[in-house]
Amino acid sequence: MDIKTTVHKDILLRRISEQDFLTLGTGHIAYIKPVKVMDRQAYALHAADGTALTLTDSSESALALASQNDLDTVTLH
Repeated sequence: MDIKTTVHKDILLRRISEQDFLTLGTGHIAYIKPVKVMDRQAYALHAADGTALTLTDSSESALALASQNDLDTVTLH
């Protein structure tokens, strides 16, 4: 990617509306969040906008479900 393309994308992202920003990644990106349910470890698969999609007993199951639904998973810090 050249500098001109990078600068152009940066300008577009700075001008994006709040509503458009909230929908970025919807239907394409998901994240897996470890949670406790009744004192047991579980894993919640969430859409990019935070909507809970499913709850599983392993991170591997959550990754498989994301993959089966053509969702790319990302790591949150």
